[in-house]
Amino acid sequence: MRCWVPERDALDGSTSLSEPTVTMIRRVYDWTLSLAGHPRALGVLAIVAFAESSIFPVPPDVLMIPMILATPSRAFLIAGVCTLASVLGGLFGYFIGAALYDTVGLAVFEFYGQATAAESFNVRFNQHGAWAVLIAGMTPFPYKVITIMSGWTGLSLPVFVASSIVARGLRFFIVAALLWKFGAPMRRFIEEYLGLLFTAFVALLIGGFAIVRYL
Repeated sequence: MRCWVPERDALDGSTSLSEPTVTMIRRVYDWTLSLAGHPRALGVLAIVAFAESSIFPVPPDVLMIPMILATPSRAFLIAGVCTLASVLGGLFGYFIGAALYDTVGLAVFEFYGQATAAESFNVRFNQHGAWAVLIAGMTPFPYKVITIMSGWTGLSLPVFVASSIVARGLRFFIVAALLWKFGAPMRRFIEEYLGLLFTAFVALLIGGFAIVRYL
């Protein structure tokens, strides 16, 4: 799975990350990938999935994909651990936004070049908060930005948790199912195209609800 290394700001379209930051993220990505063969890789995966939901720059798919390919019989266990840890990490991100935004939360946004855009974005966030969590949880958009934003703007906690479970569960279990069924040939497809397919799926879903509402 390719590391999320944005060239454009996800909120306002401006350049977001400096070249040294991008280089650092790529090094972290390579280090994370090297952990897939660790004897305690499942525990490492849980830590990565938890941290990625609030501060860590590398998605857990980097570990999850080679782990499933190595042991297909554990595909759904691995996806379940990843989902649970990611949702718990999302709750930690929510806490950062609610209680520690001025210190930790703002530092995370500044690292990703989103601090300025977040100030204006928060005014509109709660109007579509559940959709924001769902979209970020399933697509390549950085989920950590939304978890912190959810706590900062006071998005309903039950809505946040429910949306996170659905989004993270769909993302990780679909990846696990594809790898379990088709094995290594599916890896390239997942790494190249699955994020785009999830994005298109969410766009169609939102569009469908919009059409029904105006019928």
